[in-house]
Amino acid sequence: MSKLRIEGVARTFAPARAGGQPTLALQPVTLAVADNDFITILGPSGCGKSTLLRIVAGLDRATTGQVLLDGEAVTRPGPDRGMVFQSYTLFPWLNVADNIAFGLRERGMPEAQRAQIARDWCARVGLTGFEAHYPKQLSGGMQQRTAIARVLANDPKIMLLDEPFGALDNQTRALMQETLLDIWQRDTKTVLFVTHDIEESIFLASRVVVMSARPGRIKADLRIDLPYPRHYTIKTSPEFSQLKARLTEEIRVEAVLAAKGH
Repeated sequence: MSKLRIEGVARTFAPARAGGQPTLALQPVTLAVADNDFITILGPSGCGKSTLLRIVAGLDRATTGQVLLDGEAVTRPGPDRGMVFQSYTLFPWLNVADNIAFGLRERGMPEAQRAQIARDWCARVGLTGFEAHYPKQLSGGMQQRTAIARVLANDPKIMLLDEPFGALDNQTRALMQETLLDIWQRDTKTVLFVTHDIEESIFLASRVVVMSARPGRIKADLRIDLPYPRHYTIKTSPEFSQLKARLTEEIRVEAVLAAKGH
C-alpha cells in the first residue's frame, strides 16, 4: 500500500484585491507515492508544482481534496516530512553543526547525542571540518548541503525538495544531484522533488510527473527505467536522450500555452 496518497487536491487562491477574480492554481491532482519512490515533479513556471509540495508539507491547505500519509490526513507540518527550499533557509546565527542539530534540540535530544548526529551528517554530505563555520562563510553548495543534512538529521519518512539546486552553478548542481541520490539509495527515503530542469528530473527520478500549464494538473506520469546507481555519464546515453526529447516536447507544449495565458 502506498505510504503517501494525494487525492483530488486542488487549490484556489482568493482575489488579491476587492472585486478581483480568484485564481485557480491547481486543478484536482491525484497521485499515489510508494515507499522509496523518487518522484520529480516537472512543469513550466507557475503551474502549481510548489503549491502542491507545500500542501503535502502541511504549509498550505488544499481547497478541495486531501493528502493522506499512512492513512492519516495531513493538516499541518510534521517531523515525518522534511522540506528543503531553493533558498537555503539556514539560521545565520548558528554554525553548521547547530543548524543541522536544530530540530533535534527542539525535540529535547541530549547535547552529546545531537552533536554526534551532526558530525555524522557533516561527514555524509562532505562538510567535515566546517562544523564551526557560519552560513555566511559557506558557498551556496555548502549551505544547501547543510540544509539537506538538517532535514535528514530528523529522519523524516518523506523528503520534499522545492528546486533545491536551482541557484547553484552547473558543476555544483551536478555534484549535489549525486550526493542526494547516494543518500536516497542508502537511507531508502521517499522523495518528492520539484524542478523545471528536464535533465535533472530524469537523472534523479524513478518516476517523472509532468504538470500542465496553470491551472496545473498531471498530464503524464513516466517511469524512468534507468538503472541505479546512476553515474553522470548516463546523461549522454541514447536512452537518456530519448527520455529528454520526449519530456522536452511535453514541457514545450505547456510552456507555449503558459506564454499565451491559457
